[in-house]
Amino acid sequence: MKAYIFPGQGAQFSGMGKDLYEANPNAKHYFNKANEVLGFTITETMFAGTVDELKQTRITQPAIFIHSVAVALSNDSFQPDMVAGHSLGEFSALVANKALGFEDALRLVYKRAMAMQRACELNPSTMAAVLGLDDNIVEEICASVAGEVVVAANYNCPGQLVISGSVKGVELASEKLKAAGAKRVLPLQVGGAFHSPLMEPARQELAAAIEATVFNKPICPVYQNVNALPSSDVEEIKKNLVAQLTAPVRWTQSVQQMVKDGATTFIECGPGKVLQGLVKKISPQSEALSL
Repeated sequence: MKAYIFPGQGAQFSGMGKDLYEANPNAKHYFNKANEVLGFTITETMFAGTVDELKQTRITQPAIFIHSVAVALSNDSFQPDMVAGHSLGEFSALVANKALGFEDALRLVYKRAMAMQRACELNPSTMAAVLGLDDNIVEEICASVAGEVVVAANYNCPGQLVISGSVKGVELASEKLKAAGAKRVLPLQVGGAFHSPLMEPARQELAAAIEATVFNKPICPVYQNVNALPSSDVEEIKKNLVAQLTAPVRWTQSVQQMVKDGATTFIECGPGKVLQGLVKKISPQSEALSL
């Protein structure tokens, strides 16, 4: 069975989508439609913008979403048995399995990006990648930091977990994690504490927008970040999509569940090859490709 997977923030690069735009008329349609929906020419930044310009959350999230959807839906061989996306990628996955229309999803992605940007400005916060420790040790250390917000945010693969929280909370946890034997604790260049309780203002904004958006019965299950389980129920999908902003991304568990449910091939749709690398670490026996 084929599982199509969609990357999140961090996969962007200057020039992303330019070759696809020039070579594929179906893909070109999605890029042009995105410029129209957003009210500005995002393709100019995607194709010729600097790395710093592409790092802006208001650009990064829609850019990765547009690229991922265009790659998937303009490919004649695209026939998913199941889909999943890492964080932002969950929106791309929901367009791929027809639970959301492209334009509606793009509006939600842009609203999500702006809401997250505002939440970041309210509280100085950050994230760090922890390498070489068991998940339960990282969780225990985060819980032991008193008086500050710091939580496990991204379960990327065995031995790689990202923590998220207040600047002070992440600093204190990082020291404890190094003392506990972490190979490395790497501060991430991000605008704030994604997938932590500090995203609550953004979660509330997104909840209202999702409730006002039409969702359809999907053509195949989506494995959602919040619980790593398959869903085809529209109300459940919406609830999990809202909860995702303040809850951890259970990517390791999602891939493991997809394998358990019959996935043998994982096909990444979008810029970069980050998810292929993670799949190979989570499930070495599975085939991991790029569309």
